[in-house]
Amino acid sequence: MPDFLQTDRLVLRDFTEADAGLIYELNSDPEVMWFLTGGEPTPREVVSSRIIPFFLSFHERDDGLGFWAAQTRDGGEFLGWFHLKPAAGGSVELGYRLRRAAWNNGYATEGSRALIRKCFTDLGVDRVVAHTMAVNRPSRRVLEKCGMNPVRSFHSDDTPAIPGADQGEVEYAVTRAQWQAAVA
Repeated sequence: MPDFLQTDRLVLRDFTEADAGLIYELNSDPEVMWFLTGGEPTPREVVSSRIIPFFLSFHERDDGLGFWAAQTRDGGEFLGWFHLKPAAGGSVELGYRLRRAAWNNGYATEGSRALIRKCFTDLGVDRVVAHTMAVNRPSRRVLEKCGMNPVRSFHSDDTPAIPGADQGEVEYAVTRAQWQAAVA
């Protein structure tokens, strides 16, 4: 199976059904899931019956969007995943989830920058968006390092009841023109 994208240190590849255990392990870490579920793990049955089939469904679309397993280029260690999926107004949403061992190593920024570049150079996308909780400072910093800017705050019904949840979520965005001006 060909890789979707490579960076200096990362390979993003299509998911397979055999990756269910990796996703289960990732989603079982309370710190990884803190800003998503308040630390509650995802049951193995949900990973197998809903998450993996959802990830795989994107491979059938053939529009450059999807969910990809992220692994190290040297050695193939599973780090987590990245996604590009359709968003409101014709935008594309960027997202990622990484194992704790991969945090603070620049992988989130490296993978996100590469996907944003792919959106604007290969996929014909005009605007990339991303969402995170307002209190999730590490993810906000990643998005800012990728050239994305906060465009709105909002409250969502699925925000976990954790300290700071009352601050809601933040949407970040970058347009093709903004990205081109920054890389010129």
